[in-house]
Amino acid sequence: MSVTKPTRRSRWRSMRASEARLAWGLISPTALIVFGLVLFPAFFSIWISFHDVTLRNLNDVFHSPYVGFANYQAVFHDFAFKFHSLKNMGAAVNSVVYSFTATILAMLLGLIAALLLNTPFKGRGATRAIFLFSYVAPIVSVAFVWKWILDPRPSGVVNDLLMRTGLIHLPKGYLSAPGLAMILVILFDGWRYFPFAMLMILARLQAIDKTLYEAADVDGANDWIKFLHITLPELRYILGAIFLLRLIWTFNKFDDIFLLTGGGFGTDVLPVLTYQFSFKLFNFGKGAATAMILLVALLIVMAVYIPIVMRNVEED
Repeated sequence: MSVTKPTRRSRWRSMRASEARLAWGLISPTALIVFGLVLFPAFFSIWISFHDVTLRNLNDVFHSPYVGFANYQAVFHDFAFKFHSLKNMGAAVNSVVYSFTATILAMLLGLIAALLLNTPFKGRGATRAIFLFSYVAPIVSVAFVWKWILDPRPSGVVNDLLMRTGLIHLPKGYLSAPGLAMILVILFDGWRYFPFAMLMILARLQAIDKTLYEAADVDGANDWIKFLHITLPELRYILGAIFLLRLIWTFNKFDDIFLLTGGGFGTDVLPVLTYQFSFKLFNFGKGAATAMILLVALLIVMAVYIPIVMRNVEED
């Protein structure tokens, strides 16, 4: 008995082929959006970083001259990029200091807030809503509130309070003082984004087995011992995930620093420098090269950090 070989037409009409066509039809719009808004701009930025793209040839960008690594060399030798002093560390060092310190500060504040909210007390729901305010409020509004508080004029909140109490006699420009401006930007970032860490940590705290604490109570352990030997070990993976996510997001942060200081007074970071090269100096090749340096730095951090975390997971 011979078996009839399925024809191309029958295969086209089969249920499996119909399901495959339906699947491709459903994911095609999303795939096109991802390609148009994510993949193409990413690869185009890499291409621009190796070409001389300015306002002169922006109307014919695909015929711009190839310059190799000249844009990268220009970035590395730029005054705004290099380290000069502790008050003017340059965008490269500023990005590292700002990202790590702001991330750690946000995690510490989030941990403290989560531990507080994990304990039942009257008004806990209202407290949680207040803590979330800085994270859900629009960045423009909270940034301008901070600028009003730190306004260098006598009408600024901090200046007014300090002058009324006699601690200072003349108003000071806090966001225009090198060194202090970076500290204030870091404090702003930690204050604004600690609710994200708080929510993640609080969710994990509420999932910890309560019998662990009951056994520790039987053994006579105090709150500090329980925190060190039960709470922290149970939180280590969520803390690791929060650290990586917040570090990546903070390293790419543009709006916080730009709205507070515009990148001046020793607060210039790589995302702000990318904007300045591209849309103030109109050197798009140099701006794209700065963005690629930022990308490589993030990839290096991930390449070092993720294997360490995965090794710890496997050991457990």
